[in-house]
Amino acid sequence: MKCIIPLLSVLTVAISSALGGSALDKKDHPLGVCDWSIGKTQNPEAFDFAEKLGFDGVQVSFNGGAFDLRDKMVRDQFRAKVKETGVGMASLAMGCLNGVPYSSDPNAEKWVSEVLDVMILMEKEAKLIEDQQLADRVRPKIVLLAFFGKGDIKNKPDLTAEVIRRLKKVAPKAEKHGLTLGLETWLSADELLKILQAVDSPAVKVYYDVANAHKMGYDIDQEIKKLGTDHICQIHFKEHGVVLGNGEIDFLRLKKRIDSIGYKGWIIAEKATDKKLGIEKSFQLNQQFMRHLFYGKPSHR
Repeated sequence: MKCIIPLLSVLTVAISSALGGSALDKKDHPLGVCDWSIGKTQNPEAFDFAEKLGFDGVQVSFNGGAFDLRDKMVRDQFRAKVKETGVGMASLAMGCLNGVPYSSDPNAEKWVSEVLDVMILMEKEAKLIEDQQLADRVRPKIVLLAFFGKGDIKNKPDLTAEVIRRLKKVAPKAEKHGLTLGLETWLSADELLKILQAVDSPAVKVYYDVANAHKMGYDIDQEIKKLGTDHICQIHFKEHGVVLGNGEIDFLRLKKRIDSIGYKGWIIAEKATDKKLGIEKSFQLNQQFMRHLFYGKPSHR
């Protein structure tokens, strides 16, 4: 087990050397956190917590429930929190598809269409906001579609074919409005590319999760190189049972690969929680690790 503080010191020196003493502009890689990872699933309070932790944005769940984004009053609540905290909406996520498979359930197909409708409404509502920075923070352009648990399509060609059929049907709506459907799966880069080629829409991309790829035994470095910035819409930085930097993933090498493909976009922290430390301390360290990794700067926003 590595100690996080010495690791951060080493990283600061290594990154400073690698970048010639200069850090990337924050807009190239804003840092976010999943609302479910900090115990605030689809809850406006996630933005208060993210601000306290030092993150730039929140990936917000779209699961129905008490804070259903299909309700304008709820969207107003989220916008108010974004304005209050300065923490943006990095993207939406449909973890509900793990239990209600997009590959087979008609409700899932309906929900994916509805989340696009909500994002279209959020874009229209953002255009009414005079503060351009605030407007940009409340118009998420990406939604993660999850394919785990009951929704897993690994080695299931019939289900994969149905996913392709459904994506081809809904992609034109996303494409028309500049929105992206990001697929997070157990699939390899080659398997994902086959799906993307079959759907043949710039609105369908890969939501790349480094811990998922590592768990499957894929070469993360080569996977990201193969997919490239054309096919990756957003990236999860994740570990299981430990904070970022204390597990098996080589994040410095990963960061260099991300830079090499020219990826510009959100990096979102997921899971990476040490039970002994608790959620708050774990994600303070995760945010600190990510900010050192990308900018070599102090830990707060």
